[in-house]
Amino acid sequence: MTETPPVDADVNFTSLAKQGELLTEGVVSSTDLTESALAKAETSQSTLNAFRWLRRERALLDAAEADRRLASGEHGPLLGVPIAIKDDLDIAGLPTAFGCRGEFAPKAADCEAVRRLRAAGAVIIGKTNTPEIGQWPFTEGAAFGATRNPWHGDHTPGGSSGGSAAAVAAGIVAAALGSDGAGSVRIPAAWTNLVGIKPQRDRISPAPEPELFHGLTVIGPLARTVADAALLLDVAADTGGKYQDAASRVPSPLRIGLSTRIPFTATKTELDPEVRAAVERLSRTLRDLGHEVVPVEPAYGLIGLTFLPRSLTGVRDWCRRVPDQRQLDPRTRSNGRQGSVLAGPALRAARAMEPLLRKRIGGVFRRVDVVLAPTTATPPPRIGSFEGLSGWETDQAMIAACPYAWPWNVLGWPGVNVPAGFAASGLPLGAQLLGPSDSEELLISLAAQLETAERWYERSPATAW
Repeated sequence: MTETPPVDADVNFTSLAKQGELLTEGVVSSTDLTESALAKAETSQSTLNAFRWLRRERALLDAAEADRRLASGEHGPLLGVPIAIKDDLDIAGLPTAFGCRGEFAPKAADCEAVRRLRAAGAVIIGKTNTPEIGQWPFTEGAAFGATRNPWHGDHTPGGSSGGSAAAVAAGIVAAALGSDGAGSVRIPAAWTNLVGIKPQRDRISPAPEPELFHGLTVIGPLARTVADAALLLDVAADTGGKYQDAASRVPSPLRIGLSTRIPFTATKTELDPEVRAAVERLSRTLRDLGHEVVPVEPAYGLIGLTFLPRSLTGVRDWCRRVPDQRQLDPRTRSNGRQGSVLAGPALRAARAMEPLLRKRIGGVFRRVDVVLAPTTATPPPRIGSFEGLSGWETDQAMIAACPYAWPWNVLGWPGVNVPAGFAASGLPLGAQLLGPSDSEELLISLAAQLETAERWYERSPATAW
């Protein structure tokens, strides 16, 4: 194989698909792309701090193998393309610490989602930072420090997939996998100008786990474009490309419900005027694209009472895997203890309520095809805003910033964050497109159409590398 030139700076913010084309055409090699991604990750660690572990040696070996496959004439949309994964997903040879301190043993095998990515030829450069057991919408912790927002380093990129979002937004990789248990893909996507897809529950296999956080958490992609997010979802879910096809289709005129009322939270919450204005502006764009937009409010009721037993029992389960629980944040230990209390009848009752909640809340889809709602109630908070708070104070601050995403985790239905513009401070904002069961294709098609009008991928932050 002839030697390829060094990666040009213009490749830094190219798409997964474009990088695949460049590899197929021999314009760049996988080794070059991987070296470039690793160098950006390493250079930015002192500022962005997006990664918990980098796998330089193994990634370069994988890239060399991809180059051999490309030279033999093999093709594939992810063959030789560098990506990143969140540190709650297993990759052989690395620990899965999920934001916690302690000496975790390296995993012997890839989880199923990672296995599918690697089988497709993707080169995984490392595991990205996440808060302790993914509990919070900010990516800070004693184990690794604070991960920062590429758009403004004094602010969080969100969480819990904050490291993955920071890596993609900064142009280190074109896309990454995260996970979403209460908005943990959609929230950081909103706060970093990315597309984030929360797929239907079990769309991407959670194996070797039977389920994640008692059915709340799903694995999902973050990317700068809808097509890239759809591509990563197709590979991780092994769908045969149906979501990429959806991203290339223009949807028929839809009836879209605009919802800004905050679901039940038991704490005082308000929608920031800048976020409200951004979501309403998107609703006008959707009207301009030929859709009808009407006000709706899903009948959420007391859905929050079914969320806590599942989430806190999930924290308890993960606490039991930590080598030394004394090293956990006191808020984590408290949540784990509450999970132990809720793990019996309360958890069973919460799971039993899901069909009734789906029926009641799903009634909104007899009136509209898709719901448009804010992804968060505020722009990204400053780094350290949650430091030193008690558990209750943290919960209040967290709910005040992010009260909109979690109901769809209880229901297990899909949602897509789309960028909604920027606050006066220059920080990104986002909105959710929410659908009923198995509506990913519809949501992706609508998001892609919106992207043609909004062109959010044309805006990139100044980078630390």
